[in-house]
Amino acid sequence: MTEAAIERSIDALPAEELTEIAGQGLHAQVQGQAVWVGNHTLMKSLGLSETALAELMLVSSSQQDSVAWLAAGHPARLLGCMTFADAIKPGSRQAVQQLQAMNIMTVLMTGDNEAAASKVASQLEIDTVLADQTPDSKALALQDLRMHHQPVAMVGDGINDAPALASADVSFAMSTGTDVAMHAADITLMRADPGLVAATIDISRRTYRKIRQNLFWAFIYNLCGIPLAAFGFLNPMIAGGAMALSSVSVVSNALLLRRWRPGR
Repeated sequence: MTEAAIERSIDALPAEELTEIAGQGLHAQVQGQAVWVGNHTLMKSLGLSETALAELMLVSSSQQDSVAWLAAGHPARLLGCMTFADAIKPGSRQAVQQLQAMNIMTVLMTGDNEAAASKVASQLEIDTVLADQTPDSKALALQDLRMHHQPVAMVGDGINDAPALASADVSFAMSTGTDVAMHAADITLMRADPGLVAATIDISRRTYRKIRQNLFWAFIYNLCGIPLAAFGFLNPMIAGGAMALSSVSVVSNALLLRRWRPGR
């Protein structure tokens, strides 16, 4: 928008007393006048009529775009709306496919309207869509998902994602996101690559399997060796060698993880 204003020789007016309205939009003072930019819920809270909003939507570029409404004054009057089309990150479709191949149900949880969210979910073939979400409702929706599909992982990068990230069983934030999201998440992905989520889950599962395998073999060694040693059937030198062999086998099995590569 800044570039468009420069191209049209429009001077950007300074905004003062900028305040974020969680899950709804922004409020500021511009040349002494109150200005609001936000979603449908914010406009309704300002007392703007559904008819005015619907009429303006009819002339917008697409019914499937995300919409930001602009209002100003006391009482608030509707000035216009801006529509945004979400650009899907390269590799997002493949990342969703990888998660689904791992029997993980995918859910798109967003503050965007139903039409915009459904459009993106259709392109990525995401299983479930939860649109028109606020920060608090995201956290509540996550708790509901946990009751039916536990455990639950959350991926987010914005301030509005922080409550859900904090309450998830495991949460991922992008390093390109907000500091609040990174502090609330358990894991910060150093690249804005959706495929890293599936890769992280995959290597975590493989590591857990290796831990169980190593515990099993260590238990078998001790289960067989301790009784034999206690009853004098095991030579101390052989017992020492068996103990060393146990450690070598456990370490060697763990080192097999070094052969892991994403997508394999």
